[in-house]
Amino acid sequence: MLKYFTVQNSFLPFLITLMALLAFFFNNTFIDTLVYQRNLIAKGEIWRLFTGHFFHTNGYHLLLNLTALWMLWGLHKQYYRINCYAMLFISSALVCSIGLYYYSTDLIRYVGLSGVLHGIFVWGAIIDIKHHDKTGYLLFLGVLLKIIYEQLYGASSEVANLIAANVAVDAHLWGAVGGLLFALAVPCVPSIDNAKMKNKEKA
Repeated sequence: MLKYFTVQNSFLPFLITLMALLAFFFNNTFIDTLVYQRNLIAKGEIWRLFTGHFFHTNGYHLLLNLTALWMLWGLHKQYYRINCYAMLFISSALVCSIGLYYYSTDLIRYVGLSGVLHGIFVWGAIIDIKHHDKTGYLLFLGVLLKIIYEQLYGASSEVANLIAANVAVDAHLWGAVGGLLFALAVPCVPSIDNAKMKNKEKA
């Protein structure tokens, strides 16, 4: 199992996990300073556009997002490179927050990694497509339909009850937009050597 973990494909997911765990366990210490808070961002506290994503409403919310983070790692780890993944994460986080700030003006406070995760998912699907992997089309279509459904009908009430908060479906939309823009605009398409591709095909 450990052979699948490398510095290139795993360092940042581990770092994001650690930061989310620290934000959760020291929530009361840091949340007032770092969480996405619309009125304080308007006053110039722009770091909240990035740092707010590491906070969560409760343990279930944290667990759901960290599980998704590592499921995406399992799906697309062969593409993960530290520099590229860092730019992807930051881009998705900022596009998500800026989209919320300008177009979801009724959303005063936001926490969670789910918006960024949608960006990472979309990026992975686009890179699949660029590598002529047909599953990329299915993944992209799946997340597109999910976002459209959420925009029309809202998120699952069961999830909202589980995380003890309304699901910010607009964050999913803007995070996905961030991942899409990054995939299309930034020439950051990791190559996969033939040996790894053969191993993937045999798995």
